[in-house]
Amino acid sequence: MESTTSVPVWKQVWERLGVLGAVIIVVLAGILVFYVRDPQVTTAVLSSTLRQSTPLILGALCGLIGERAGIINIGIEGQMLLAAFTGFLANVYIGQLGIFPLGVTLFLAAFVGVLTGALLGLLLAFMSVTLKMDQIIGGTVINILAIGLTGYFYIAGLTTQGKLQPISLGPLVDIPLIGPVFFNNPPITYITLLLVVIVHYVLFYTRWGLRTRAVGEYPSAADTVGINVYFMRYANTTIAGGIAGLAGVFLTLEAVGSFERLMTNGRGFVALAVMIFGKWTPFGAWGAALLFGLATAMQTQLQFTGNLAIPHQFIGMLPYLLTIVVLAGFVGRSRPPAAEGIPYETE
Repeated sequence: MESTTSVPVWKQVWERLGVLGAVIIVVLAGILVFYVRDPQVTTAVLSSTLRQSTPLILGALCGLIGERAGIINIGIEGQMLLAAFTGFLANVYIGQLGIFPLGVTLFLAAFVGVLTGALLGLLLAFMSVTLKMDQIIGGTVINILAIGLTGYFYIAGLTTQGKLQPISLGPLVDIPLIGPVFFNNPPITYITLLLVVIVHYVLFYTRWGLRTRAVGEYPSAADTVGINVYFMRYANTTIAGGIAGLAGVFLTLEAVGSFERLMTNGRGFVALAVMIFGKWTPFGAWGAALLFGLATAMQTQLQFTGNLAIPHQFIGMLPYLLTIVVLAGFVGRSRPPAAEGIPYETE
């Protein structure tokens, strides 16, 4: 194997990010220009960008963990939706008991949502690894199941005591531009930023990550050296489901505070585009999620100002047009894990 010790770190990062890195640099330059012209609006748009990108990066982390282990997860949308629903219901009914303070109630509700996502991940692993179903069909089953259950059991008019509130990190909030954006957010947003770093470290710098990538690239070789392919795929898909569940919890317990039918609104599928654009790496996916979040934030800001004499539906198309462009332009150029989607048979 060719050594990369002589290659500068910046070059290694650039090779991983590629076109995404160039896009991020251009966007950052544009942000600085707009910040000089109107700091207040720029800060508001960037704060919205981070909020809008949070469920996307969580969904993308779910997808890339599963695919790094060889399991394609088309069911991210369903995992997010059902987790959002169960987390909301848990918040309502635990709150009605009146025995826990609001913070404990929200924590328990969030745990229920994450557990829901993990169980759906376990279901996907069972269909993909044990039953050896087509993984696209398995993910579609989860999506249909989530839509059916949330639509059937949805009860209009349920109210909660509250939602997760921003936590200010003291003097850091006073840093121009960066402070209000990154250091004054609710808990799940902070957890998401930590998860990007943790998943990157685990995937590329630990034995677990090495085994995960081996299972996703060359499962037969991994099996030969004693790695349990079935266990690694089950474990990673279940963990990934829990992260998707956290994305659903974000929607109902942090962003909105209520539940509506189909409230995920395609975020699970956009997260797949984010994962591909980010080349199956956590930091790449985070950069792509921020780009999509910026498109959504700009769409909201343009609709709010009302200065454009065009129908608002066209402005609302911006994030989805970006998804189409990304999928059309980068799917063929990105190389997924070699064994993804292929059921493993012990020889």
